[in-house]
Amino acid sequence: QVQLVELGGGLVQAGGSLNLSCVSSGCIFRINTMEWYCQAPGKSRELAASISRTAITSYADFVKGRFNISRDNAKKMVWLQMNSLKPEDTAVYYCNADISTSWYSSSDTWGQGTQVTVSS
Repeated sequence: QVQLVELGGGLVQAGGSLNLSCVSSGCIFRINTMEWYCQAPGKSRELAASISRTAITSYADFVKGRFNISRDNAKKMVWLQMNSLKPEDTAVYYCNADISTSWYSSSDTWGQGTQVTVSS
């Protein structure tokens, strides 16, 4: 069974930084696109950043210039470096990955989420 586990959330003051990590485990043939989503209280889940297997990145406007997504294919990990944090960045952050368990099968897998709280 494939699992994603996020680490690194916590409480930080506005202007501070956090580095989220997400590690994959299980019977994995290949990890394709990896993404970070955020869900603020009372709001729907939003895509914050994504990275392809070949490290092509894209960012939502609300994190562009402040967050950086990176990955290590050998370690099956993805990170989200969050800088210049704002109170409005407070949310649960979820790791998502399109994971292939064979040449013919892939599925969308979610982590359990990690809370990020930014105080003003």
